Amino acid sequence: MQEGQKRKTSSLSILAIAGVEPYHEKAGEEYMNEAQLAHFKLILEAWRNQLRDEVDRTVTHMQDEAANFPDPVDRAAQEEEFSLELRNRDRERKLIKKIEKTLKKVEDDDFGFCESCGVEIGIRRLEARPTADLCIDCKTLAEIREKQMAG
Repeated sequence: MQEGQKRKTSSLSILAIAGVEPYHEKAGEEYMNEAQLAHFKLILEAWRNQLRDEVDRTVTHMQDEAANFPDPVDRAAQEEEFSLELRNRDRERKLIKKIEKTLKKVEDDDFGFCESCGVEIGIRRLEARPTADLCIDCKTLAEIREKQMAG
């Protein structure tokens, strides 16, 4: 899948989770007006709730599936499965924190602007990644710096 298609699919899946249509900007509309903020608040809250539900399902699944297998191979397979689930849930827990931080920015009318340079991040980028706190240019520069430091 090409990068552009991947981003579009990612954006659509986040919107689908929220049960929201992509935002249609109106001519002359002010950036991050009440309607736009409400749109993103709905997306973020639905995404957070979906992640919380997954965490709850994991806990229930692990409690239901926990067994003391006499066979060491079966026990090891179960431990590996649980370990993978816990790593995924840990990533989701961190994402939930980031979503909550972003919701706070929405409430404070500080959402949608780059933390580095202050320009508008843009509706489409925010629909693709609602927790984005950098514009595409600053994010690209940050990634280049990160690669230079690593290499």
